[in-house]
Amino acid sequence: MKRLDIRDPGFEAAFSSLLDAREEQGQEVHAPVADILAQVRRDGDTALCALTEKFDHLPLTPEKLSFTAEEVEKARAQVNPDLLAALDVAADRIESFHKAQMPQDIRYTDDVGMTLGLRWIPLDAVGLYVPGGKAAYPSSVLMNAIPARVAGVERLAMCVPTPNGVINPLVLAAAHRAGVTEIYRVGGAQAVGAMAFGTKTIRPVDRIVGPGNAYVAEAKRQVFGHVGIDSIAGPSDVVVIADSATDPRLIALDLLAQAEHDELAQATLITPDAAFADTVIAAVETELRTLTRSAIAGASWKRNGAVLIVRSLEEAVTLANRLAPEHLELMVDDPESLFARVRHAGAVFLGRFCPEAVGDYVGGPNHVLPTSRTARFASGLSVFDFMKRTTFLSGGPDALRRIGPAGVALAHAEGLEAHALSISARLDVLAKGTPNA
Repeated sequence: MKRLDIRDPGFEAAFSSLLDAREEQGQEVHAPVADILAQVRRDGDTALCALTEKFDHLPLTPEKLSFTAEEVEKARAQVNPDLLAALDVAADRIESFHKAQMPQDIRYTDDVGMTLGLRWIPLDAVGLYVPGGKAAYPSSVLMNAIPARVAGVERLAMCVPTPNGVINPLVLAAAHRAGVTEIYRVGGAQAVGAMAFGTKTIRPVDRIVGPGNAYVAEAKRQVFGHVGIDSIAGPSDVVVIADSATDPRLIALDLLAQAEHDELAQATLITPDAAFADTVIAAVETELRTLTRSAIAGASWKRNGAVLIVRSLEEAVTLANRLAPEHLELMVDDPESLFARVRHAGAVFLGRFCPEAVGDYVGGPNHVLPTSRTARFASGLSVFDFMKRTTFLSGGPDALRRIGPAGVALAHAEGLEAHALSISARLDVLAKGTPNA
C-alpha cells in the first residue's frame, strides 16, 4: 500500500507512477484468443463443445449448450424467497432509472424549408457475457439485460461459464427476472466468438456487453468491428475522498469492498487529515483479519492500495480528476460542492451514507463503468449502448435553391466533380422550370 503526502518533494513522481498503474493490466493473451476465435468461427458448435470441455471440464453436445426453461425454473425454485425479493427491488430501480434515460427523436424544419431529424432505433440482438470463476454476479445480469430491454432490443443471448457444470441459481433467477430466455452454458473467449460470429445453435448478435477475465476482454477487442462492444474492462477501482468526521471503519470497508473483487482491484483514499489516514489504514488491517475474501482483498490492498494526504478537499478533487476513477465516493459534510468540481469519474457517490456498494446492487444507475482511467472519455453502460441514431433530411426545390450553390462550391473545392454535379444538375432542372424532371 502506498502512502503519499502532497507536501513531499517526491509526490509528483510517485503520483505519476500511481497513474501509470491505473492503466489496464493483464497478461498477454492475444495469440491464444485469436486461435480460439478462429476455431469457433470455423467449427461452430463442435469447437464450442470441445473448448468448454477443455477449459470448464464440462462435456457438452450441441443440444446441451443452452439452458432449458425447465432448468431455469428449477434453479429459480432453489433461491431463497428473500433473495428473489431483493432481485425485484434491484430490478425495479434499475429499470426505472434507465427508462428515464430514453432519448427523444428530433424533427424540425429550418428557415430554408429543409426538414432535419434524428431517429433512435434499438439494436436487433445483443449478447450478454456474465462472468463466472472467482465470483458469480447476478447483479451484472440485471445491469446488462435490463437497459437493453428498456431500449427495445428484441433478442438477448446470454453466455455464462459453468465450470464442472456448476451454476449459481441466483444468476439464472436474475436472467429470468430480466426477461432473458436465451441462455448458454459457455464462457471465455469461445463464448464471445460464438456471439460475434454465430454457430448453428447460437445466432450472431450485433453488440456484446458484460465484463470477464483477460481472455474475454481480449476476445471482445478482437471481434470489435465485426460487432459492437461496450468496452475493454480493466481492473475495478474506487477513489474515496473523506474528511476526519467520517467513521474510519466505514471508509476502510468501502476500500475493501473494492479490493475484494480481485487482486488487481485498486482502492485509494484521499484525505486532508494525516492522522485520519493512519486510522483508516489501521482499520483496514483490522477488517482484513475477519473478511471472508481477506486473501484477495489483502493482496489487492498491498499491491494496489493507496492513501494520499492533501492540503484541502479541493486539492483532493483535483487529484481524483487526474485518477479518473471508475467509482468516486465523496464522504464529506458538503459533497455537492465537491461534486461540482468533478470532471472525470464513471459514477459518483455523495454523502456518508451512500457507499459505492449501494450502486453495485440497488441504486439504479448502471454499475458497468469505465475502468483504467477511461472515465476521461467514456461513460457507464446505459440505454444508449443498445440504440443507434439514424439522421434524415427532407427538402424540396426551394430549399435546394437556397443551400445547393454552397454545396456545389464545397464539392468543387474538394475535387469531387460527381458530388458537385449531383447538386448542380438538379439546380439546372429547377432553373429550366421543370422541377419534376
